[in-house]
Amino acid sequence: MAEQRDEDIALMVQRGDTESFGLLVTRYEPKMLRYARKFLFGFGPDDIKDVVQDVFIKAYMNIKSFDTGRAFSPWLYRIAHNQFINILRKRGTEHISFFDADTLFPHADHEDTEIRRHELAELKGMFDECLDRLDPKYREPIVLYYYEEVGYQEISQIMQIPVSTVGIRLKRGKVALKKIFDTLHPHHE
Repeated sequence: MAEQRDEDIALMVQRGDTESFGLLVTRYEPKMLRYARKFLFGFGPDDIKDVVQDVFIKAYMNIKSFDTGRAFSPWLYRIAHNQFINILRKRGTEHISFFDADTLFPHADHEDTEIRRHELAELKGMFDECLDRLDPKYREPIVLYYYEEVGYQEISQIMQIPVSTVGIRLKRGKVALKKIFDTLHPHHE
């Protein structure tokens, strides 16, 4: 038997089967937690869980407004995006950062040596420093595309920008990151 589509589950919830919302939470909670950790860098694990719980509460409260003829995932990511932006505004910060050595350097030899850990920690610090200087309009699509593995169409829906703009922001973001890195660390290979 094929797994039920998210949109069909959302329709069941709209029709009064409120218990089915738990299926959507089960499917999306790990993704939302990962997205929140990368978007809200510097927040504690309990704060992240609280924010994600708020995302699901908002989704549940607004499920009637969801158009089941459209994809559920971008709708939920959009709610999360708005919630994260609101949290950052309330805290008076735009500090958004992320780092995953395996994603950035998949070809690297992963020897578990003290030297290797030190090099990665140093590189992470340099990379975070660069991201802190990157315009948030470029940071978010980078997080969504490279870490959440969200496609251009969904990023377009989440950020409410044209698909072509997603590609442009990803390209410009990577170019800007390289320029920032080269400026801050001109002698690093």
